[in-house]
Amino acid sequence: MTLPESIARLPQRTAEFGAILTEWCEINSGSGHRAGLDRMRAALRSKFGAFAGAHVEEIACAGTAAALRIQMRPEAPVRVLLNGHFDTVYEADDPFQRCRWLDAERLNGPGVADMKGGLLTMLATLQTFEATPHASRIGWEVLLTPDEETGSHGSAPLFNEAAQRLHLGLIFEPARTNGDIVRSRKGTGSMVATCRGRASHAAKIPNDGRNAILALAEFLLAATKIPADLPGVLVNVGNIRGGSAATNVVPDFAESELDLRITQSTDRELLLGRLNALAAEINQREGFSLTLKGGFNRPPKECLPLEEKLFPEWRRAAQDVGLSPPNWVHTGGASDGNLLSAAGLPNLDGIGPIGDHLHSDREYVIVPTIAQRAQVVALFLHRLAAGEIALSG
Repeated sequence: MTLPESIARLPQRTAEFGAILTEWCEINSGSGHRAGLDRMRAALRSKFGAFAGAHVEEIACAGTAAALRIQMRPEAPVRVLLNGHFDTVYEADDPFQRCRWLDAERLNGPGVADMKGGLLTMLATLQTFEATPHASRIGWEVLLTPDEETGSHGSAPLFNEAAQRLHLGLIFEPARTNGDIVRSRKGTGSMVATCRGRASHAAKIPNDGRNAILALAEFLLAATKIPADLPGVLVNVGNIRGGSAATNVVPDFAESELDLRITQSTDRELLLGRLNALAAEINQREGFSLTLKGGFNRPPKECLPLEEKLFPEWRRAAQDVGLSPPNWVHTGGASDGNLLSAAGLPNLDGIGPIGDHLHSDREYVIVPTIAQRAQVVALFLHRLAAGEIALSG
């Protein structure tokens, strides 16, 4: 088949993309670095705000930097959301701050794949799509947020609002290493378990102390066994602290943080019920108090019917630009696609470039895949605008 010219020539910009990505990734925008987030948002605004006729606004988010929203043709009959985040896990004091080429195609750097490479793929997609013949038939909205890596607590309301006025979401999180995109994601949550006991001298006989560390350890060991009974549930014990500087004291305090993940929405109450039951067992013992605080901040991303319908068209677009048609998979990591699914907006996730070793100083992206993945998205949008793909019926 013959591709629209703007889509066909997109790979010619690969060197340009490498240079832009290096510049963006050497702006530190760790989730807690407000000045860096502001600087990164300004860099994005200069690029995404260049579309003629686009409405650009910065939106305050509670507890973090502002988000960036760009709207084009909001009155169009078909409206699509393109989403990504510009925060990273690398804070201002992290030693990993610079980019370097590992070879002719792989760029190593903070956020090159997760997800500044995805933001660049999004930009390239829109620049390409706007040059296709039927672009005026699609309205699009870009939502770039500053707090995805820490749970999207400040930006979450923006996703609920977007879901009410748009028809489809595209999430530019990185693709799997083999090029697959994401069909579903686990829901995520966190919990703090705090145990209080009774202090006493460790050498007292008989000892009326109540060891909070041992009681909490018993709870944690039992909690990590829950997934054996609830397939699709994950419980990870993270930080733990307790006791005092003196080891001859029976500790009256211990606390731990747990990471919780579920595959189906129905798993949520089952898991919380099991954790509360384990806490109740400890609380039945004289001298102990174990409390749980926290819950789920992202529900699972479960595959919606429209996503099932559109995925074959996505595979066809990939094949028509010369790529192997991707599969789609379930993954344990969450994204803002979880929030959109919960709000009822169908979305295709993990459509960004290919990279690996996210959240480490080994993170890299395969730069030519920025253009390749943008070709797929632009062709999909072109066919949607041309009426070859329907979002209903």
